[in-house]
Amino acid sequence: MILLDLILILVTGGIASWIAARRSAMVARWITLASLLVNLILGIGIWIAHLGRSQSNPARWFVQCNFNWIPQFGIRIHLAIDGLSLALLLLTYFLGIMAVLSSWREIRERVGFFHFNLLWVLAGITGVFLAMDVFLFYLFWELMLVPMYFLIGIWGHERRIYAATKFFLFTQLSGLLMLIAIIALAILHHQSTGIFTFDYEQLLKTALSPRAARLLMIGFLAAFLVKLPAFPFHTWLPDAHTEAPTAGSVILAGLLLKTGAYGLIRFVLPLFPGPSRELAPILMSIGVAGILYGAVLAVGQTDLKRLVAYTSVSHMGFVLLGVFAGNEIALEGAVVQMISHGISTGALFILAGLLQERMHTREIAAMGGLWETMPALSGAGMVFAMASLGLPGLGDFVGEFLVLLGAYRANVPLTVVASLGLLAATLYGLRVAQNAFQGSNPHHWKLPDMLPREWMVLGLMMVGLLWIGLYPQPILNTVRPSLAAAQQSAFTQEIVRR
Repeated sequence: MILLDLILILVTGGIASWIAARRSAMVARWITLASLLVNLILGIGIWIAHLGRSQSNPARWFVQCNFNWIPQFGIRIHLAIDGLSLALLLLTYFLGIMAVLSSWREIRERVGFFHFNLLWVLAGITGVFLAMDVFLFYLFWELMLVPMYFLIGIWGHERRIYAATKFFLFTQLSGLLMLIAIIALAILHHQSTGIFTFDYEQLLKTALSPRAARLLMIGFLAAFLVKLPAFPFHTWLPDAHTEAPTAGSVILAGLLLKTGAYGLIRFVLPLFPGPSRELAPILMSIGVAGILYGAVLAVGQTDLKRLVAYTSVSHMGFVLLGVFAGNEIALEGAVVQMISHGISTGALFILAGLLQERMHTREIAAMGGLWETMPALSGAGMVFAMASLGLPGLGDFVGEFLVLLGAYRANVPLTVVASLGLLAATLYGLRVAQNAFQGSNPHHWKLPDMLPREWMVLGLMMVGLLWIGLYPQPILNTVRPSLAAAQQSAFTQEIVRR
């Protein structure tokens, strides 16, 4: 029941925070922080317990929870964790803790409801990474939507209602297409086997015609590409990021985008191997377009948060390129890129929030020479800007290098074009470093440097990026069996359908 506990701790913690805030906002913050710390400790415990076992006696799932829920429709509470979901869950709880600490002083109104929504969106993300019943997966997918809408719409900035509504419409409509595909897949499985079920492992054995597989894959792709987001379905992202509070931006960039990439790896590749291979050149081309488009538009932004938002479009283009490159190296690179991007971009949004809290602006033109007055915060900004542009020794470089190495084996011209995105990334990274932190101080800013709490948050994130950049092997060892199993499932599925 430990997997169910991971969700229930966040759900009950959110309710407890909301209730406790009536007496003390500080108690609500500590309840939220404690809930995430407990889940992080449980996740690390699962990792330690199964890391050695996965090397000596590899198993498909580390832990499973499986019992009937609505048996007349074949719906079960089926939760399972493997290396891929474990790595993303550890990222979820780590970034969740960073989000709570970064908003410790920022959120002063309706504190209890804020932390309720924060924990519930994290509960939805946890369920997405654990659900092995496809209908249950959809429920958790939708559970993420409403709390994030409130986080943006209530505690966001000037155009928060517009941004929250746009986010809701994009993700809700694409999610409905996935629901239609899920129900159709279950019906087709019933027609071929006589069993009505939404179980992931049973649906892998469904006999599908090539046309049906393509149509169903498009339904899943609609939800995952919008959430990723892939070009040209990305237009909700810059507005949502710009208007969201700091914690909302961290969760949105660091975690919600990863659910789209996770869906591609967990569901699209194994369930629809034939169409995935047929559409791979198109999807890789979309990924390359996103790499270049996001990087070029990031260079032209004047709002710091909007600049960071467009870098996410570029980085997620690398993930899409790696997922459909068709080999294990690129797929491993995509996962490393997901994790390192979550940390580096989350840290940049935290930095933007700290600067806005001190300066009351996000305009890069209003900055300059901040190193003179805030050397520690400026130094942290330099580190994360360099991580975002892919500096060797930091996590993003490892992910992008592996993606390009694997993609080169699949499509040389697209890989060469994707490499140009690294040049554009250098431009926006250096622009942030130079225009915001270096040079003279024309506005004569005199601002306080980082507090101990901020030191801890950004320091831990720097350590995480250095660890991934210098020694990514533990992560690769953890996710490799899961990725190999996903590719094997796709291979087996294709043979069965032939």
